[in-house]
Amino acid sequence: MTTSLKLPITSKLILSSLASIVVITLFFISRTGFSPSSSQAAPDKTILISSSSTGTKVQSPVSVNCGKIPPSLADALIHYAASNVTPQQTHSEISVTKKVLDKTSPCNFLVFGLGHDSLMWASLNQGGRTIFLDEDESWIRQIAEKFPSLESYHVRYETKVRDAPALMTAARDKEECRRGVTTDLRASQCELALKGLPEVVYETEWDLIMVDAPTGFHEEAPGRMSAIFTSGMIARSREKGETTAVFVHDVDRTVEDEFSMAFLCRDYLTVQEGRLRHFTVPSHRDANVAGGKYCP
Repeated sequence: MTTSLKLPITSKLILSSLASIVVITLFFISRTGFSPSSSQAAPDKTILISSSSTGTKVQSPVSVNCGKIPPSLADALIHYAASNVTPQQTHSEISVTKKVLDKTSPCNFLVFGLGHDSLMWASLNQGGRTIFLDEDESWIRQIAEKFPSLESYHVRYETKVRDAPALMTAARDKEECRRGVTTDLRASQCELALKGLPEVVYETEWDLIMVDAPTGFHEEAPGRMSAIFTSGMIARSREKGETTAVFVHDVDRTVEDEFSMAFLCRDYLTVQEGRLRHFTVPSHRDANVAGGKYCP
């Protein structure tokens, strides 16, 4: 997610314009009531305007919203207005996640990856908690200095893309990897389970999860096998009756394609747009869900 895409100049301009439209839309939304205090009565700030030409003053109140936009949203406006670096996802791909955030935010949003779109995701989840996990410590420090409002953590991955076929075979054959619910991922015996994530990941009920990292475009890269598997287990282990929206990017690649279908389940696929898949994964704490099986 930290790797910049080398797009033609025309594509950069188009994507930059689309990103600007999203940010400007956020700005106007925030000015017209999308703020943490929007549910409270606004202060009575009115202007009294004289509308009489006969000497009798008839005054009509005109409401003026003088609310202050949140600092994180202000940072996003400035960043995307002044940057010529566009997010890794296309406008249509971003819109899939935005539609879900429109319904669920403020919520808990877990993102595997820290990139040029991180400030956008945090802003779209205004008032909620969005955390980012990345494998590059120097990149995390760089982003933290520029955008201290973002909550990010370093993660170490033990896998390699070249190991994906063997990991898939082992996971299919091992009962520990096929359980619908796990009491604690940190104690899992499945090789695909991420056991060293920050405590907040295991202790939070996540409404949305985005898998757009770690790096996965060459054989020696960590690959997203464990991130996809772990996301599925986090979703299945939520409170009974809950569902989690899980998004996987770069599904044009073999690992993302095969592992998302195997561990997030084809039957849970809600929509695919471009290189992004959206799965709606229900809690498996109810034994009747999926007939007690890992996938329906």
